[in-house]
Amino acid sequence: MIQTMILARKARPRKTIKDFFNLPEGTRAELIDGELFVCPSPKRPHQEAVLRLVRRLADFIESRRLGAVFVAPFDVHLPSGDIVEPDILFVAKGNLGIVQDWVKGAPDLVVEVLSPEGLERDRFVKRGLYAENGVREYWIVDADAKTIEVFTLRGNEYEPNGYFENDDILASPLLAELKLPVADVFAGQL
Repeated sequence: MIQTMILARKARPRKTIKDFFNLPEGTRAELIDGELFVCPSPKRPHQEAVLRLVRRLADFIESRRLGAVFVAPFDVHLPSGDIVEPDILFVAKGNLGIVQDWVKGAPDLVVEVLSPEGLERDRFVKRGLYAENGVREYWIVDADAKTIEVFTLRGNEYEPNGYFENDDILASPLLAELKLPVADVFAGQL
């Protein structure tokens, strides 16, 4: 499937940042490797997981003055020239200079909550893209399976650093004191 995506991209003309900025205002889209991906609005379980997770992360980060947490829609202009819109991102205090009207650089942490239409893009394409651009930690949240995977950057690739299920307490190498009960992220989901 990924091979098919790569071949399809080669056959079409590459899109540019100009094409991205010419999209109608409010269009949820990403520019990855010269391809525009228009993203539909997320479904309820996705939004519930994002809301619960961003509350806990923001409380933790703000109470310790570690930096800033942002939630989609908020564009991230990566050093590679790609533009993505992660569900949640954290920028450490020493890195806050990259935050302007959007983020221009690599956030310290990116969180993607999986959705059916972006599953392969989040798991494979964006994972490689974030590693290539120096995002220090990447979380993949699966609201259906009620799991969170944590990956830590080692060199220019991610190394698995934990697979956390509903009864587990998430630990993050980047946010060393964070102890997040995974059940809190998925509490109340129907």
